[in-house]
Amino acid sequence: MHTDIVELRAFYHSALGQRARRAIGLALSRIWKPLPNERLVGLGHARPWLDRFEPDTERTLCFMPAAQGAARWPRTGPSRTALVFDEELPLADSSIDRLLLVHALEFSENPRETLMELWRVLAPNGRLVLVVPNRRGVWARVEQTPFGNGRPFSRGQLVKLLRETNFTMTAETEALFFPPSRRFLSLRLSTRLEEWGLRLWPLFGGVLVVEAQKRLYQGLPVAERQSRRVFVPALAPQGTVAGRDHVHG
Repeated sequence: MHTDIVELRAFYHSALGQRARRAIGLALSRIWKPLPNERLVGLGHARPWLDRFEPDTERTLCFMPAAQGAARWPRTGPSRTALVFDEELPLADSSIDRLLLVHALEFSENPRETLMELWRVLAPNGRLVLVVPNRRGVWARVEQTPFGNGRPFSRGQLVKLLRETNFTMTAETEALFFPPSRRFLSLRLSTRLEEWGLRLWPLFGGVLVVEAQKRLYQGLPVAERQSRRVFVPALAPQGTVAGRDHVHG
């Protein structure tokens, strides 16, 4: 079950969420190799980090899952946010250079089908960057944060899933070594704990941050399937009682 967009926005506006955002941003910068004029798509709730990378891209889009809900991005200018299904992206084959997934794969109905769809839209040698809850970490056990919901992954599970969907892992790191506590002391120490964690206990970060590259050695058969979902506006008019009686009369 997806964490709602309202809950995600509230978390990242909190003091704890701001520390988490910064720690994940630092982890992304450790493995993110800029590509000239790249086309970037953020999927899930990648919105807090898109501003960091958008200036170097040809274009950047913000895709949010239908079950989660959407929030406008960027804050100024024309909106580049779209509400999507992660297994049926509204993109042409090989049209995107890099995909950034945050709060996405752990909520996917079928992670393998989602990754196969991402393989389809990525350009040859395109790169996929995943931020997922670490099964070994403390954050996956605390439901008061978005990382405590959905399906956490171990490194081995992630490597196997990427291999099965024709991706090769090219870089990895971790983040969120400080405890998911709202106490002031832990927030003050969060930066120091991130540095210590990377050196002393690198397998126990709250999230795994992984970059993978699209492989072209073989094709992935994609079965034709009819969408199981349709958009229904939350405030769809239901018609008058008289109108319904007339139809069924």
